Amino acid sequence: MFFACILLTIAVAGGTLLTFLYQRHSSIALRLCMGASTGMALLASFGFLLGSFLGLTVTSIGLAAGLMLFPVPVLLKTRYREQLRDEGASAWRWIRNRKTLWFIALYAGIAVVLGLVFARNMMERPDGIYTGIQNNLGDLPFHLQVVSSFVYGNNIPVEDPTYAGVRFTYPVLADFLTAMLVRAGSSIAAAMSLQSVMLVLAFIGLLHHWTHALMGNRLAAALAPVLVIFSGGLGWWLLMQDLRMSDGGLITLLGHLPRDYSIANGTIFRWGNSVTTLLLPQRSFIFGLPLAVFIFYQWWTAISPSTDDPGFARAQESSIGPHTQISAVRRMLTAGICAGLLPLIHTHGFLTVLGTGAFLALIFRSEWRAWLVFFAAALLVALPEVLWLTHGSAVSAGKFLGWQVGWDRADHNPIWFWFVNTGFFIPLLLAAIFWRRSGYAVPRRVTLFYAPFSLCFIIPNLLKLSPWIWDNIKFLFYWYVASVPLVAFFLARLWQQIPRRRWIAAGLLATLTLSGALDILRVVSGSTQFQEFTRDGIKMASLIDVVAPPRALVLHAPVWNSPVFLTGRRSLLGFSGWIWSRGLDTSQREPDIDRIYSGNPASSALLEKYHVDYVLIGPSERAFPIDQAFWASCSMQAQIGEYQLYKTDRGKCK
Repeated sequence: MFFACILLTIAVAGGTLLTFLYQRHSSIALRLCMGASTGMALLASFGFLLGSFLGLTVTSIGLAAGLMLFPVPVLLKTRYREQLRDEGASAWRWIRNRKTLWFIALYAGIAVVLGLVFARNMMERPDGIYTGIQNNLGDLPFHLQVVSSFVYGNNIPVEDPTYAGVRFTYPVLADFLTAMLVRAGSSIAAAMSLQSVMLVLAFIGLLHHWTHALMGNRLAAALAPVLVIFSGGLGWWLLMQDLRMSDGGLITLLGHLPRDYSIANGTIFRWGNSVTTLLLPQRSFIFGLPLAVFIFYQWWTAISPSTDDPGFARAQESSIGPHTQISAVRRMLTAGICAGLLPLIHTHGFLTVLGTGAFLALIFRSEWRAWLVFFAAALLVALPEVLWLTHGSAVSAGKFLGWQVGWDRADHNPIWFWFVNTGFFIPLLLAAIFWRRSGYAVPRRVTLFYAPFSLCFIIPNLLKLSPWIWDNIKFLFYWYVASVPLVAFFLARLWQQIPRRRWIAAGLLATLTLSGALDILRVVSGSTQFQEFTRDGIKMASLIDVVAPPRALVLHAPVWNSPVFLTGRRSLLGFSGWIWSRGLDTSQREPDIDRIYSGNPASSALLEKYHVDYVLIGPSERAFPIDQAFWASCSMQAQIGEYQLYKTDRGKCK
């Protein structure tokens, strides 16, 4: 674990030092948040590029870490060392200021809560592997298989470990970075949690500073992360119903909450809390989100430099002139390079950044040179990644587009659906944009900057952009994040303008965050735990590691918790839900798997056709009509409990 922490420290330090090239004056906190998001993205990108030629080895990881140290010469310049020292002294004075204690306590509390939540991402116990988050039940095994394929399966050149024989059309860098940490000595569980917590904290810090740069209001900047971390709708009302049915009181109920209050299958609640629904289970999302907010921040400070942090504003006596132009170009160049990294980090984020950036370039045409630099850098860096993702892909593009009004509303009225799922968020957003009363009005330039982000709400409410309609949330959430600064500003001004009506602002904030807080409390309190893999399944995975070569193809039932996922070996067909949601076709392989297990006359030919090396028969596989006589002709390699592993010798079983 020590060397894994060193690796992440190098990534953050390298990214932080790079901030001096495009952020002349800043705070230590902002530099660290920028450094974490960009540094980890660069480390993963360097590691993946080198690993593609050298494999995931100590050499490739060491070279990637070495590349992250290239900004070190920045500190050799006296002015940068002095600036860093001054910023450190300023940060220490700020920490010692009693007026900032509430702010420190707020963010420390959020950090503790996030640490407790992410600690329940993957729990290894004597009787198996568990997760404490229901929405993570299917996602965790998928990411375990991908990470394991890099660490134990020698999956380079990269092949889809869940659908053997085709290119892996998926943003792999989140899991590849985890694999680098595991190779550096961390456990998979620790690597996942540490990486995710660092990224979420970076996201929170960037959202805070972006909100402050946009709105110029400290309270709004503090409220913005709260609105995102504890996001939810009106599901908290169900707590009253649960309290009536509970044998104990409220305190007893809060310690053993019976349900999620922001999302539930088969109900009107589909939005979900951001942490338990998106940031924890969707690992590519949490890798791309802070990088996207970093890009949004660079856009805003490039086109509105006078709204940057006070140190930057003082450093430039006017908002025009050659120094401003150089700063804008540097910021846009940095934003463009980071945008170009997104296809292999979070493809939805890449499309969102390009789309909103194109509209912003039209709105703020006076900065066309800066926008030209951004798009040139983004496309130049992204082009090889896009070609890598799309070349020889087995994904059916036609499964990603279709008309569907109202997102995942089923038969519910779309207006009522969105009100129930987001509460007063949309009414407050509209009030922030259109209420022109003095003290509450959002600056016109901010409204113009926000306008393109509204398309991230409108388009996913008209079109299905993924085979699974719920996945439209990967675009919708960018609308939510971009809207939060405006809503936070309106709540902050409501609190600040009329002290005797502060209860209104507090009440509205409570309605926006209570459902999410209940869902997070349910995780932290240990009320939920779901078994992913049994003890026998884990033992079988260990035996497969010993028996089967790293690149072996193992046939198993297309379920979400096969022990094969822990080994890094390739699956003929992983969980059908994963395959379908990524636009791949399961219509041929599923019936063929049925034929193979049943000992069909064509079984041997199918084993040869798909180049199957090993076949697993366990509790899930026994749902098929197993022909024991057929499998008795194969060589049994291992057996644990109800699990047996057979070697096929490429179709020689009879």
